[in-house]
Amino acid sequence: MQRYEQEYWDKNLSIIGLDEVGRGCVAGPMVVAGVIFPINYENSKIKDSKKLTAKQREELFEIIKKDALEVVYAFMSEEEIFNLNPKKASKTGMERCLELIKTKIDLVITDFEKIETKIEQINLVKGDQKSISIAAASIVAKVVRDQYMDNLSSKHPEFGWDRNKGYLTKEHLKAIFVYGITDFHRKNFEPIKSILSTKNNGIN
Repeated sequence: MQRYEQEYWDKNLSIIGLDEVGRGCVAGPMVVAGVIFPINYENSKIKDSKKLTAKQREELFEIIKKDALEVVYAFMSEEEIFNLNPKKASKTGMERCLELIKTKIDLVITDFEKIETKIEQINLVKGDQKSISIAAASIVAKVVRDQYMDNLSSKHPEFGWDRNKGYLTKEHLKAIFVYGITDFHRKNFEPIKSILSTKNNGIN
């Protein structure tokens, strides 16, 4: 894993990496996470969560929690995503993570998004492929959100959320037409928005 942080670690700067998971889902929350590693931390297995298997992510999640100086995460609810829009919800989640941390940091590195903070920040395009801190945050956010969707699936097994995690698969779409729309679906995302505009349906 490329360590974008090294230049700043060489200056003895404490860094937090921030990333989100679930922006494109039609059901469930968005989860934003932040990870602060010790200066000069190394782990070649940590990489963008999308390039790892579920088992690898879960194993690394435990390692990250053990090795990091601090790990934080925040949930952005379906209602907040509706009210703010996905991009703003992502930024707000990152800002919440900064409010949660207890470790003093000198630099914030985000996966592309510029956020409101007085701390110096760098917004990296494809940051989860360049920064070990962002990659670790993506793993934390993914595992936390997947666990949430697995639990949610026990309440609504018909949607297959333990498998699709709230993304719009054929299985998920078919279930929406058969069983209706839940409070966990994002009302401003297609095809939910169109379905609601033509049909007044829903289940609790």
